[in-house]
Amino acid sequence: MSRKTIKVDYLARVEGEGALEVTVRDGQVSDAELRIFEPPRFFEAFLRGRDFSEAPDVTARICGICPVAYQMSAVHAMENALGIEVEGPLRALRRLLYCGEWIESHALHIYMLHAPDFLGYAGAVDMARDYPDIVKRGLSLKKAGNAIMTLLGGREIHPINVRVGGFYRTPARKELEPLAETLKQAREDALATVRWTAGLDMPEAGRDYHLVALHHPDEYAMNAGRIISNRGLDIAVADYNRHFVESHVQRSTALHSHLREHDGYLVGPLARYSLNYGQLSPLAREVAKEAGLGVTCNNPFQSIVVRSVEVVYACDEALHVIAGYQEPERPFEPAEPKLSEGFGCTEAPRGLLFHRYRLDENGGILEAQIVPPTAQNQPSIEADLKELVGGWLDLPADTLRERCEQTIRNYDPCISCATHFLKLDVRHE
Repeated sequence: MSRKTIKVDYLARVEGEGALEVTVRDGQVSDAELRIFEPPRFFEAFLRGRDFSEAPDVTARICGICPVAYQMSAVHAMENALGIEVEGPLRALRRLLYCGEWIESHALHIYMLHAPDFLGYAGAVDMARDYPDIVKRGLSLKKAGNAIMTLLGGREIHPINVRVGGFYRTPARKELEPLAETLKQAREDALATVRWTAGLDMPEAGRDYHLVALHHPDEYAMNAGRIISNRGLDIAVADYNRHFVESHVQRSTALHSHLREHDGYLVGPLARYSLNYGQLSPLAREVAKEAGLGVTCNNPFQSIVVRSVEVVYACDEALHVIAGYQEPERPFEPAEPKLSEGFGCTEAPRGLLFHRYRLDENGGILEAQIVPPTAQNQPSIEADLKELVGGWLDLPADTLRERCEQTIRNYDPCISCATHFLKLDVRHE
């Protein structure tokens, strides 16, 4: 029996610390593991005992790339628990803030983390020597997203202006006007990004994924909707734990998620795009077609193109919100604490992000549950490695190893986000 191991001890160009190991026996991939060894961060435990109003600021610290996603899922869950409905201009402003995060996060991944794989560079700095204008375009896109986050969130990273019920402060209409000019240029850069990524040389690959994402009948789902799949799932956010289960595996400090009726599933841009294509803006659908995408996409290497299409959409949607913005009468809806349980789910750039909180009668947090997208995607990443690597075994060893790393980077994994849970038993003898 012949045996070969493909091993990477430290993954590059991902947020956090992880490794991969693929075992090949007699020309067949017998095992594939994504090993996440970054220490857990205990955010659920940090939240216990704190007031419900603190959750948005605490959860924003989980990630410096997608803090808005954690804030939005937290405030939605708290508002669900306390019976608050945020509508009108406040809801629109939240959607605008989320657009800012999608733009900056997707731009960072596309240009700095993922594109070097397709062009044969170790990283973006090396790539910038030969493609300075392309890298500058990526930085300009990211800057546009950051501008939205600064205005609405109070700062670019870990925003501080979001609160349960709305915002601490809402902008005047004239404050949004300069953003519109920035976003018009960003939209042109986003269109150029789609056309550029569509021309990259990428492997032919694909699997029959179980795709899971939020869906809203009237908008491309970011921060509201039901949880659906391409295999018949259609549930309210409050029913999440009836259908999804987390389990601990020895190789990961992040929990693995599974559907109770099935094995792993896929969240993120491919799932969102394939389940919500009809809710994209006309311009986003047009440029997707121009890029050669259909109404669904199951090639994980084309995720870089799908992310680019989502940047076009986010720019479009941000401009739409700004054009229709009317200043709200007050910046937030008041909240009264009560004994309750609340559920929230939004679409982080990397996929579905679920929060659940149980509160006491004074609004203190008794229990917190946070399920990040990367934790949910771990089984799918391993399945990609196991099913796709077999077709590449004739590649040179270094190229094969790089292809395996690229297979993981297709997901833009945020390992640091995923590793905030671990059950710890301390025994004194």
